[in-house]
Amino acid sequence: MKMAGIEKVAVLGGGLIGSSWATNFLWKGLKVNIYDISYKQISTAGNRVRVNLEYLVSKGILTQERMDSALAHATYTSSLEEAVTDVQFIQESVLENYEVKQSVLAEVDKYAPADAVFASSTSGLLITEISKNSKRPDRCLGAHPYNPPHLIPLVEISKGQKTSEDTVRRACDFYKSLGKEPIVLQKEALGFIANRLSMALYREAVDLVVRGVCSVEDVDKAVNFGPGLRYALMGPNLIYQLGGGLHGIEGLLKHVENSVELWWEDMATWKKWPPGWYETAREGVNREMANRSPEQGRNTEEITRWRDDGLIEILKLLKKI
Repeated sequence: MKMAGIEKVAVLGGGLIGSSWATNFLWKGLKVNIYDISYKQISTAGNRVRVNLEYLVSKGILTQERMDSALAHATYTSSLEEAVTDVQFIQESVLENYEVKQSVLAEVDKYAPADAVFASSTSGLLITEISKNSKRPDRCLGAHPYNPPHLIPLVEISKGQKTSEDTVRRACDFYKSLGKEPIVLQKEALGFIANRLSMALYREAVDLVVRGVCSVEDVDKAVNFGPGLRYALMGPNLIYQLGGGLHGIEGLLKHVENSVELWWEDMATWKKWPPGWYETAREGVNREMANRSPEQGRNTEEITRWRDDGLIEILKLLKKI
């Protein structure tokens, strides 16, 4: 299968994100070289990919035959040279650290085809800094997925100072051919779009718990059974458009203007985690997990499977799977 002129890709880093990317590429019929630094990590990545594909078969999304074909298209290696020599697209998912990513990119420069796109899965680092020593910064960009990448469509594309528009176009076309929803930042921003929005919400969630307004579990329920249901279908601007009735988003914002400005005055603006929050969060999440029904899962593995089952149903509704 040929995706936007791309037939073979390399996944650098076989961790949770890298193996999920590999799953997605293999699912769509591409040949994939999966690189990591040790046999143990390569073995773990291979197991994750197999489990992911088996899950898709169990949900009726893949046939057993297609799964077997996908697995046959995967090559695992601890040689970065072997991983990138003959590919058209490189999805880098190594440690979230400038020096590590720069070191990997230096090796990519040595061995990869000159026109291969280098896409970093960084969750918030600047591609200009990652690619500052590269011989081909024009072919480098950020491509931040949302976990798990093989299910969630969003990919945030960030351009470095020297990223070419042709590289951006090629990456967007490629991700769209996989059924993804790429969005392109018009200027670099730490944390990109989705993570900044998520952390803005989370800061207020933390503050409400620290101030004694509610529990960790109640924060999650408030998001889950309130705005989260709508967020699965549309973003905040469309939500407010519908909330404004005949007057749309402008009518709604004018209607709540005075109240919202009072809320903002009372909302969190701190820039450092409150003391003891990590422990508070852990204890609160443990209680929340214990309170879940057995059907929804009470440990990380069970809840992950329940989450993925729910994502599949939402993606079917959105016609993205």
